[in-house]
Amino acid sequence: MQRHGPLEDVHRELGARLGPFAGWLMPIEYAGTLAEHRAVRERAGLFDVSHLGLVFVRGPGALATLQRTLSNDVAAVAVGRAQYELVLNERGGIEEDLLAYRLAEDRFAVVPNAANAERVASLLAEAAGPDATVEPVEERCLLAIQGPRSLEVVGALFAEAADLPYLGCLEVGYRGERLVLARTGYTGERGYELCGAAALARPLWEELMEAGEAVGLAPCGLGARDVLRLEMGYPLCGQDLLPDRTPIEAGLAWAVALDKPDLPGREVLRRQVAEGPPSRLLGMRTEDRRHIPRHGQRVLADGEEAGVITSGTFSPTLGVGIAMGYLRPDLAPGSTVEIDIRGRMASASVVRPPFVARSPR
Repeated sequence: MQRHGPLEDVHRELGARLGPFAGWLMPIEYAGTLAEHRAVRERAGLFDVSHLGLVFVRGPGALATLQRTLSNDVAAVAVGRAQYELVLNERGGIEEDLLAYRLAEDRFAVVPNAANAERVASLLAEAAGPDATVEPVEERCLLAIQGPRSLEVVGALFAEAADLPYLGCLEVGYRGERLVLARTGYTGERGYELCGAAALARPLWEELMEAGEAVGLAPCGLGARDVLRLEMGYPLCGQDLLPDRTPIEAGLAWAVALDKPDLPGREVLRRQVAEGPPSRLLGMRTEDRRHIPRHGQRVLADGEEAGVITSGTFSPTLGVGIAMGYLRPDLAPGSTVEIDIRGRMASASVVRPPFVARSPR
């Protein structure tokens, strides 16, 4: 069954092209992916990401609940900060990636991907003892304001944004309700995200658009978001992050606390750290705009199978094709490979993302 977000009517009024995404009908583009990409890199863009999950975990046992479920050391997260997390299976494979926000000593907000929102809520509920409450927010609104001028937009509504550090979070008042305001995002630009009840979606969207008129704020769809994240080398769960690939292979060892005694797949991960993983998620860059790599295409080195593309697109910033994929461990940045693009071999350089020199900090 297809789900519908609280801003679907707004997107239709703006002429957005809507399409299915992880069980939701979401805006793919408005003025076009290239124009929206440019707006975010140069000014600011407003994304509706209400398909993402939102789960609150409260109570004296909230921290222990998250520690039992997530890969990183949640105890190291200070109040008012966020941390990148993974959910691993018993083989050490990646089932999900998400952000956990510590709003108070005993109160957290967890934002998983749309496809895994219900599963993450269930895992947290299973891990919770009698001293923790897990509350999924079914009717939710999540908006992302991304771009070098995003502070001018968000700061017009929430003065607290000016002092918020990267990966910072806090609760703010809005129309008599509470919103989670976080300085996070998925584009590589300075950005902010707002999470709250679905009833706040339309007024919040309209006020942000009005506040951003002077800086050229543009509504942006998931097409531009995908290009922006790939230019930064940010992996996508279900495409770059997979149940049969470990964080060591994906270059995410920093998101795993290997000393946690109940960490799923801990021995597999420790062995890969000691001996090296069977593959590595790396970037590839083609020589020109004629060769655009896509998901699932084969990668060869010296005529032999070397890996597979997990994400590929045209980079408007660089004017060439870029990709990420799992490659043989002997291949490293500086190597040359060939990508089988619909039967034609395209030469590509192996690089370490990000592909573009941007920073969300």
